[in-house]
Amino acid sequence: MVRPLQTYRTISIIAFTLLLIACILLLLVGLSLPIIKPIYLLILESTAKGQPVTSIATQLRFGVWGVCASSLLNTPTWLTGKSLCFGPQLGYTVPPEIRSLINISSGVVNAVEISLRVILVLHPVAAGLAFITFISSLFLASHAVSIFTLFSAIVTALLGTIVLAVDLALVLVARSEVKKLQDIKFDVKFGGGVWMVLVAVVLTWASVVLLSARACYCCGVR
Repeated sequence: MVRPLQTYRTISIIAFTLLLIACILLLLVGLSLPIIKPIYLLILESTAKGQPVTSIATQLRFGVWGVCASSLLNTPTWLTGKSLCFGPQLGYTVPPEIRSLINISSGVVNAVEISLRVILVLHPVAAGLAFITFISSLFLASHAVSIFTLFSAIVTALLGTIVLAVDLALVLVARSEVKKLQDIKFDVKFGGGVWMVLVAVVLTWASVVLLSARACYCCGVR
């Protein structure tokens, strides 16, 4: 027969692990480009064919704190990042010199900037809540703490879902704006940051299920 505290310990370890991974993912996205250049939310990329490979910018990558212009010759990686970047800055706007590098419409850039102002606030808050939740998940032997952890996890999961929805809307709105333009050969793609948020949201909701079992004394927990 499994002792109750052993059950709590198992649930605590699993919930802690899920919330720790979710917190790290949200934090990395919150510190995305230009702080962590390989992580970004969306990319505006030229789709012109038959152009020679040069150092002229063909991409704009948007992160939470700034934007970077890069070409096929200086695409940023996890170890290097030679792109021309603007930021980090709170509530940034894309400067004309970077915008003119790839001759992109101001309407598209403005649509992205408006959404980014909302994302700027939500990502760090979601990461902070995930941090508080995974710390409290270490003390599930206390019923009061387990209820607090469950409440905190639900709030974190809901906020993470909102962040994910805004991230998706950001890319979809930008893609819609690009399609309205005539004779503009650009494509809008999802950045890795969006999928990192998706994984974090799934893990957080999974931890909510585990924490509910502890707080409500169900699923074999007594």
